[in-house]
Amino acid sequence: MDDQTRIEIEAAAFRRLQQHLMDERKDVQNIDMMNLAGFCRNCLSRWYQEAANERGIAMTKDEGREAYYGMPFAEWKEKYQTEASADAQAAFTESHK
Repeated sequence: MDDQTRIEIEAAAFRRLQQHLMDERKDVQNIDMMNLAGFCRNCLSRWYQEAANERGIAMTKDEGREAYYGMPFAEWKEKYQTEASADAQAAFTESHK
């Protein structure tokens, strides 16, 4: 496989993951993803921002989140984020000491 094809396949896989998390699994909360997998939508948006910055494209944290979420993060939170349970918060705190 040539490099360009590999890059295109990787990009397609990323877009599919993004679609899955944004369209099909809005019910899964970021804190639950962090507790289970060690990353969440915010991590993906930060990695997106960092990749842009590494290529000389100025992008703030908020711009990266909007690019990933497809809307301002505050709007996403209002529409889809629920209050984390005490157990989820405790697990997050324990895993991020």
